[in-house]
Amino acid sequence: MGGVQANILAEKEGVDSFRFLPQLRSFDPRMRVASAFAFAAVVAALHSLPMLIAAFIVSLVCAAMARLPLMKTLLHIAVVESFILVLILTLPFTMAGETLFTVAGLPVSKEGLLRAAEVGLKANGILFMLIAMVGSMEPSTLGHALHHLKMPEKLVHIFLFTVRYIDVLYQEYRALRTAMKCRGFRARTDLHTLRTIGYLVGMLLARSLERSDRIMEAMKCRGFDGRFHVLVAFESRPRDFVLAAFLGLVSLGLLWGEYLA
Repeated sequence: MGGVQANILAEKEGVDSFRFLPQLRSFDPRMRVASAFAFAAVVAALHSLPMLIAAFIVSLVCAAMARLPLMKTLLHIAVVESFILVLILTLPFTMAGETLFTVAGLPVSKEGLLRAAEVGLKANGILFMLIAMVGSMEPSTLGHALHHLKMPEKLVHIFLFTVRYIDVLYQEYRALRTAMKCRGFRARTDLHTLRTIGYLVGMLLARSLERSDRIMEAMKCRGFDGRFHVLVAFESRPRDFVLAAFLGLVSLGLLWGEYLA
C-alpha cells in the first residue's frame, strides 16, 4: 500500500509542478488532432539537429500540458523506446563514414552517430506530441473528432467498432483458453500445440464472425443506415485557435530553420 500511495503522490506532484500551464484536455479535440498530425509531418521532414532539438522541447512542453499519469505513460513509452533504442545502437556501427573510435574492434562512424541522434530526436518528438495531443483523449472522442475532420466514414466506423469490441473479443479468447486448460492442454513445442493454437484462432475468428452478424442485425433493427449520427458537438473557443496558431508558427519556424541550415 505504501508503494502505491507513493506512486500516486509522485504522479500528483508531477502534475502540480506544471499547474501554471493550461490543460490540453480542455481544448477542442479537433484542433488537437489536426495540430498533432501537422506537427508530426513537419518533424518527420526535418534533418537539422538544432531544429529537431527544438521540436523535441516543444513536444515535451505539450506532454507536460497533457497532465498524463507519470508511471503509466513511462511504461507505454518504454515499449516504443525499446524498438527505437535497437535502431539507435546499431546505426553508428552499420553506417559508413568517418571513423571516430572503435568498440570491441567495430568502427563507430560520425555519420552513424549523427543519424542515430536524428532518428532518436525525430521519433521521440513525434511520439511525445502524439501522446500529449491524441493519447490523452478517450478513443470515442478521437473517433468523433476524426468524423468532424471529414475523415473517411468507413475508417471512422472501423476505428469505433474496434474500440468497442476489442475487449469483447479478448473475453472470448480468455473463455476459449480456459476451456482448453480445463481439458488438460499445456503449451509445448510440438505439432499438437501448433494444431491446437490453429483451432483456437479459427474458433475465435468464427465466433467473431457470428457476433458481427448478430451486431449488424441488431443495428439494422434499430434503424442503422450505414452512417453514424454523431451527437457530440465540439465547440472551438479563442484559445483553441491560439493553440493551433502557436503550433503552426512553430512548425513554420522549424521548416524555415531547416531551410536556412
